[in-house]
Formats: sequence, structure tokens, C-alpha cells
Amino acid sequence: MTIDIAFAETDEQIAATFEVMRQLRPQIAQDQYVPMIRSLMASEGLGLLALRDGGAVRAVATYRVMRMLYCEKLIYVDDLVVDERVRSRGYGAALIARLKEQGRALGCSEIQLISRVTREQAHRFYFREGFGIECFHFRSRLC
Repeated sequence: MTIDIAFAETDEQIAATFEVMRQLRPQIAQDQYVPMIRSLMASEGLGLLALRDGGAVRAVATYRVMRMLYCEKLIYVDDLVVDERVRSRGYGAALIARLKEQGRALGCSEIQLISRVTREQAHRFYFREGFGIECFHFRSRLC
């Protein structure tokens, strides 16, 4: 496997991640994807990593760095998705390793993410990658 993991920063690079991202986030319209990512980059410090193999985007991750009272600085993974056609080839593990490296470089004490309770396959993957369940994530809609 010859892979390249790089930040997607130009409109063209961001747009190239859409087809993989929509597998996790199908509600996002293609024409709104680049503006939405750009907006989150500007307002929230969102980072977008694209894993390419053979020139094709195979996996993507979005993340941000946050400060919390209980753990100081952390890297929070908003989205991590591997193209369903090429799962179980090590792409997800490579992205997690890169995110951990990024977190350490930025002085983060930990990496966090949430995953819906129905995503059992993803949970097995996260356990293999050294994540554990430490709390419940509560949510209530406001509108």
C-alpha cells in the first residue's frame, strides 16, 4: 500500500473528498460541501485530511482542536470515513495514526470522537485502535 495523507486545503482538494464523505454524511449536498467545509475551517478551525492511494481519495477525516477544563487540549475527530469499497485495507488505521500524530504535534493530551450506537463495525475498529468508552454523550434537539 503506497498511501499519501495530506491536508485538503484548496477548493479542488476539498471537493475531491466529497464522494467518500457523503458515505457518512449523505445529507450534505454536493454544491454546499466546499462552502460548508470552508466555513467550518474559518470559524471552527476545522482540519480536513485526505488519504489517497493511487491518486484516488480512499478515506477522509475532519478534526478540530479544543480546550476543555477536564483534560486541557484535545484533538476531536468530527468525521472519519473510509470508502466502503476499500475497507479493511488499513486506511482507517493510517488516518487514526496521522490524527494522533497531529494531536501530539499540537500539544494535545488526548484524541476523542463520538460514534452512533448503531455503528458496531466502527466500534470494533475504534477498540482495535486503542479507544475506549468513557462516558455517555447526551443530546437534545433544540428545534
